[in-house]
Amino acid sequence: MKNKNKPVSILMVGGAVRDLLLGKKPHDFDFLVASGSVDQFKKQFPYAKPVGKSYEVFFQKGFEFSFPRVTGQTVDETIDLDLAARDFTINSFALDAEGELYVHPNGLEDLASKTLRPAFSETFKVDPLRVFRAATFLARFPEFTAHPDLINKMREASAKGWLETIAPDRIGVELLKALKSDKPGNFLKTLQETNCFEPWFTEFKTADKIVAGPPEFHDKSVLGHTAELMDKTSGNPLTCWMAMCHDLGKILTPSDLLPAHHGHEKKGIKLASALGTRLLLPNKFIKAGEVAAALHMKAGKYNQLRPGTKVDLLIELHKNDLVENMRNLCRADKNEDIMTNAMTDLTEILKISLPENDRNLGKKSGEKLREMRAHKLIKENRS
Repeated sequence: MKNKNKPVSILMVGGAVRDLLLGKKPHDFDFLVASGSVDQFKKQFPYAKPVGKSYEVFFQKGFEFSFPRVTGQTVDETIDLDLAARDFTINSFALDAEGELYVHPNGLEDLASKTLRPAFSETFKVDPLRVFRAATFLARFPEFTAHPDLINKMREASAKGWLETIAPDRIGVELLKALKSDKPGNFLKTLQETNCFEPWFTEFKTADKIVAGPPEFHDKSVLGHTAELMDKTSGNPLTCWMAMCHDLGKILTPSDLLPAHHGHEKKGIKLASALGTRLLLPNKFIKAGEVAAALHMKAGKYNQLRPGTKVDLLIELHKNDLVENMRNLCRADKNEDIMTNAMTDLTEILKISLPENDRNLGKKSGEKLREMRAHKLIKENRS
C-alpha cells in the first residue's frame, strides 16, 4: 500500500465502494481514517466538524470521516479489523487513494451472488438499527436475496429485545429511504419474515394472517395487498406511505366478520396516526396516512359519488395537498384511473365563491358554499 507511511491514511469505505463495484454511481461517501491521530487529521482538514460520541467521527462538506473503533499493529490490520466489524459483507470494502481494494473474506462472493449477509455474527447486537437497514437494503436492491444467516440473526435480534432500544427517528429515516426505493414492499415482507414488526411496526404483526377482503376483490392477505400497493406506488414516498397505511383498519376486524371489513376506514385513522407518530415521521406524512385510511374507499368510488360528497372529498384532499397522491393510490388499488376528472372538478369548484350577503354566517355559509359547488359539478357533468 503506497500511502501506508503517510501520517494520515484515508480510504473510501462502505456502500460507495460497493456501488462502484456494481457499476452504479455512488451517492453517499464515507471514509475511514486508517492511520494518524485526531490532531493530525484536524491539521489536514481544519474545517471538519466532530460529531461522534462513542468514537471519533467528523463531517466535512457532506462527507463522513470515521476513525477506527479498533486499531491493529499495522495499517493493513486496522483496515481488516474495520471491515470485519461493518454491518454487511457487501458493505465491507475499502479503496485507497492508489486504487488498492480491501475486502471482507465473503465480500466479493456475496456481491457476485447478490447476497445480503451479516459481516459478523453480532452485527445486530452491536447496532440493532441494522435490522431495519437490512430491510431497507432489500427494498432498494430487490435483486439481492437474504442469506439464511441474516434471517436467523434478525429473528434473534427481535427475540432478545434488541430492537426496543433504538431511537425512533433512526427507524423513521430507514423507512423513508425504503419508501423511496424500487420495491418498498420488500421492507414489510422482510420484517414479516424475520418477526421484526414489534415494537415499532406492531400494527402489521397479524396482517399476514388476515385476508384483505372477499375473494372476488382480493387474493392476498392485508400484508400482501399492502406490500403490492407499495410497490405499485414506488417513486413517490408520500403516496407509498399512504399505500402502507390505507388498509391498517382491517387488522381490527373481528374474525367472525371476515372476509368483509366494514368500517375499517375509521378504525385505520388512529392506527395510521400512531404508526407515523411513533416513528417521528414529518407531520405531512402523518396526516397523509390518516387521510389515506379515512378516504381511500370513498375516493375509490369517485365516479359514483353524489356531487356534494365529491365536493367534501376534493376539498379535504386539496386542503392537505393530496389530490394527486390519492388519485395515484386509487389507480394502484383499482388498476384503473378512477379519479381521472378529480383535478378538473377541483378547479371548477374552487372558482365558486359566496355572494357577499351569504358570507360570515357561520355554518350556514359553509352549507351554502357546498351547495353551490355541488351544483357546479352537476352542471359540468351535464355539459
